[in-house]
Amino acid sequence: MRLIDGLDALLALDLVASHGETQQSRSVVSVGVFDGVHLGHQRLLHQLLEMSSALQAVPTVITFGNHPDQVLHGKAPQLLVSVPHRQRLLWRAGVQRLVLLTFEPRLQNMTPREFAERVLVRSLRTRGLLLGYDSALGKDRTGTPQQFRELGTELGFEVRTGTPFEVDGQPVSSTSIRAAIARGDLALAHRNLGRFPGALGTVVRGAQRGRTLGFPTANLVPLDAVLPPAGVYAVEAIVDGITFPAVANLGTRPTFQGSGSDVMLEVHIFDFEQDLYGRDLEVMFRQYLRLERRFEGVEQLRRQIAQDIAQARACLKA
Repeated sequence: MRLIDGLDALLALDLVASHGETQQSRSVVSVGVFDGVHLGHQRLLHQLLEMSSALQAVPTVITFGNHPDQVLHGKAPQLLVSVPHRQRLLWRAGVQRLVLLTFEPRLQNMTPREFAERVLVRSLRTRGLLLGYDSALGKDRTGTPQQFRELGTELGFEVRTGTPFEVDGQPVSSTSIRAAIARGDLALAHRNLGRFPGALGTVVRGAQRGRTLGFPTANLVPLDAVLPPAGVYAVEAIVDGITFPAVANLGTRPTFQGSGSDVMLEVHIFDFEQDLYGRDLEVMFRQYLRLERRFEGVEQLRRQIAQDIAQARACLKA
């Protein structure tokens, strides 16, 4: 997946110089935050791939590193997944060209026509624009699907609109998924995401207590995103695209004094011996096992970890 980072890079883009007059120099575009890349987003992305194939162009997403609500309303919800995690999920969904923008005044004040002419036509050579069912682009959200259809007729690109995706009779939304994860309802989050909620972070060197206990762990500080409540979980760890069963503690490690108050994710991957220091690790929370708690001594903690591993293995096999 090619990443175009920032409005300046986008406006300076010359796809013909890079690719010639080929399919790679044309785009079919969808625009949005895509927070969580949930089932509603996945349906839209599937339509994007179909439209790109029909119009012989590259499936392209324009998304934002900051939530537009922060600029428009002065506050924004916490993201369901971090921006690097979102990039990974969009790539898995088949997006081949990703434009990552900061929502800032230059972009905020573009009229729908300016956006269509400068971004869609001049920079991305857009053959098709796929809008969400509730999309409104451009200054003061004046760019309705109907207005973009008219601009598309004039400027030479096709415009289509997606439809809402419902689960249990309700439209899937990032807001409802955010609330489900925060209260620990992994099953509901899974039904709306199409996958279990997860976290992404870089593995850092810890105190290596897990290794001394006989259960080596990969320690990571999760990138900013909504997390389930602190506790011990049966999880899946994704390393280089391969999924491994694991158990994880999410919390502040209260048994050890001086561990600090920062939330850490400690992951013990079953039957795994690779060195993960400095590498990105993605963790999917499958099932809550127990509260995080303080133990009186190392032996008590060791026995509990062995029980957690047995319970997590059983859960992940079921």
